[in-house]
Amino acid sequence: MTNIIRRLFAMFGRVPDSLLLLLTRIGIGFVFWNSGQTKVDGFSIRPEAIDLFRDEYRLPLLSPELAAPMAAGMEHILPVMLFIGLGSRFAAIGMFAMTAVIQIFVYPDAWSVHALWFAALGWIIVKGPGNWSLDRMFAGNRL
Repeated sequence: MTNIIRRLFAMFGRVPDSLLLLLTRIGIGFVFWNSGQTKVDGFSIRPEAIDLFRDEYRLPLLSPELAAPMAAGMEHILPVMLFIGLGSRFAAIGMFAMTAVIQIFVYPDAWSVHALWFAALGWIIVKGPGNWSLDRMFAGNRL
């Protein structure tokens, strides 16, 4: 039995980080993309999105009329950057900051979900996007 477990662990050890980073980029990217899609109708911000920021999210320092389009824009731009692997670390930092705002000001009881988001985004920030990215293509071995 121990030999089977060792072989299994050895097999998992051969999975390239780049594959896991690609899956992480796509997975966390879609969390934000899907959230952004709920805030827009074509290229317009839904009135319901502004109401959501006014009535439920209630962010300090930002008016709902400013916060809704900012969030929707970032929830579309940053995931695309992750999907193609362009400016991946910057995109992940932006999403990390958005997650911190959500955790602190909007849904403080959702820490278990946000911990997973922080972990996924932290993995990208620390390791970079992996070999299957435009970042790697442009940076060569310097990434």
